[in-house]
Amino acid sequence: LLLCSFTQPVTPDLLVSPSSQDGDLGSADPEDRGNWTGRLDFLLSCIGYCVGLGNVWRFPYRAYTNGGGAFLVPYFIMLAICGIPIFFMELSLGQFSSLGPLAVWKISPLFKGVGMGTILIVSLVAIYYNMIIAYVLFYLFASLTSDLPWQHCGNWWNTDLCLDHHVMKAGNISFPVNISNTVSPSEEYWSRYVLHIQGSSGIGDPGRIRWNLCLCLLLSWTIVYLCILKGVKSSGKVVYFTATFPYLILVMLLVRGVTLEGAWKGIKFYLTPQFDHLLSSKVWIEAALQIFYSLGVGFGGLLTFASYNTFHQNIYRDTFIVTLGNAITSILAGFAIFSVLGYMSQELGVPVNQVAKAGPGLAFVVYPQAMTMLPLSPFWSFLFFFMLLTLGLDSQFAFMETIVTAVTDEFPYYLRPKKAFFSAAICIALFLMGLILTTEGGMYWLVLLDDYSAGFGLMVVVITTCIVVTRVYGIKRFCRDIHMMLGFKPGPYFRACWMILSPATMMALLVYNIIKYQPSEYGSYRFPAWAEVLGILMGLFSCLMIPAGMVLAVLQEEGTLWERIQQASRPTMDWGPSLEENRTGMYVATLAGSQSPKPLMVHMRKYGGITSYENTAVEVDREIEEEEEEESM
Repeated sequence: LLLCSFTQPVTPDLLVSPSSQDGDLGSADPEDRGNWTGRLDFLLSCIGYCVGLGNVWRFPYRAYTNGGGAFLVPYFIMLAICGIPIFFMELSLGQFSSLGPLAVWKISPLFKGVGMGTILIVSLVAIYYNMIIAYVLFYLFASLTSDLPWQHCGNWWNTDLCLDHHVMKAGNISFPVNISNTVSPSEEYWSRYVLHIQGSSGIGDPGRIRWNLCLCLLLSWTIVYLCILKGVKSSGKVVYFTATFPYLILVMLLVRGVTLEGAWKGIKFYLTPQFDHLLSSKVWIEAALQIFYSLGVGFGGLLTFASYNTFHQNIYRDTFIVTLGNAITSILAGFAIFSVLGYMSQELGVPVNQVAKAGPGLAFVVYPQAMTMLPLSPFWSFLFFFMLLTLGLDSQFAFMETIVTAVTDEFPYYLRPKKAFFSAAICIALFLMGLILTTEGGMYWLVLLDDYSAGFGLMVVVITTCIVVTRVYGIKRFCRDIHMMLGFKPGPYFRACWMILSPATMMALLVYNIIKYQPSEYGSYRFPAWAEVLGILMGLFSCLMIPAGMVLAVLQEEGTLWERIQQASRPTMDWGPSLEENRTGMYVATLAGSQSPKPLMVHMRKYGGITSYENTAVEVDREIEEEEEEESM
């Protein structure tokens, strides 16, 4: 025993990092928080999060209505001005601090309300997004048959207006016929059987719960919970399948689509450039909106995923891989969709623009109808809906991980040990809130949530984040943090976008949305005034979180009002890298309970030498000292 006590190495207290001290409640141990377990976990999670349902059912429609191939010009310009810079900013904030969307506002506690607004938006989106996944599950199960149920008329849910093109083709009735007053079997299956919307007179009359939809929603939440049960350690493995398999199915649908007769009509319609559209401001706004929502900036998902990275993960490279990959996926999806729509238009003898739709109308009406025209239609239908399922699930993983991470980072010593139980509580609560979406009038509520939950409120969140990081925290300090983390500073392109171009573009989007405001509608149904007010309040409530957070932050400080505002706008003492060995310059010894005067010593003890990142730390220290000398002169 004596021999053991003499040979056991003793670490001086000076070099003990707070993360290795037991019983210290002031510091959060990043190991308890968890990290990605594989090198590709983070990258695939980001790809899965960004590449979602919008790439399939929104981008192709937006492209053809805004100039076809010419739309790609403003699309890639807006990607460069708005998408890539804000994407990189979110990843940098998350990775540098290893904190979720709420706790990250240690950077400037005065604006913690931005994080609160983000969580509210994500919670509302998660409620209705999982309902869309439930619809997909419904159709997926319905495809497990030899004869698709929406293929023919004559079912109990069909009306006299139902027109079956298969019957007409078999009877050699020539196309085109007057189809303006007819309804396709797939449309009646969607509205009268799946939704049973005829049982509701409007949003104020939800009707009865559709139990088959309710069970699909329950299954959807169960799948999501099981995949996020162990946080990023479980969801990080699931995305190896959910983020890659959609590409295999997309390629299969693309190959099948372009080999169909008449496919060229749809592709020509999709890509024929109409350059006169570029003179319209609407096209540029539409391009920015597509980038904004497709990349998922402002929802907190990117920040959350990056917070589980190691401190020196190359997120600069990952930013370009994910953003450009997302854009290419959208374009490929357009080929897969419009090649089939071209075939469908030829079969029906109508122009492509009469069959092309966006959103749920494309996924649950038009494309399923097109599937019935193909040989082995149940097989292709199953593949299509399985692709939509995998596309939707990993986006939903991100929403749930954002909510859970944000709250557990705020109360780590209470909730982290019970993270699985807390995740279950959140899933159950959101499932119960989403039950109204499973009623006969549930689609009206889904449209309301879709139109208002992540509208102008989300833009306000992103604009405020840009302004706080560049103006309040300071662009120099933010770039220095990235230098400390990645070994190089962002160039003039990123600085110009963060300071001017990105916020200005977001502001233009916000103003455009307010000026061009249109009341919600679903088909021919117009929402009543009270529903519009409810939707607007939904969006405003997330914005009001910002001033509410300011009031709380100011009340917690001391001194005059101006002194309180100044103190609340400064970063907290423990802001910075979560591991003490990564803290340098102004971040030295600012963690609660820290005893180490130089984190570099901890680095040397841990790694046994100096690496390129320690050299960067020395450079940053020298740069800070030079700036302080200049300011004092």
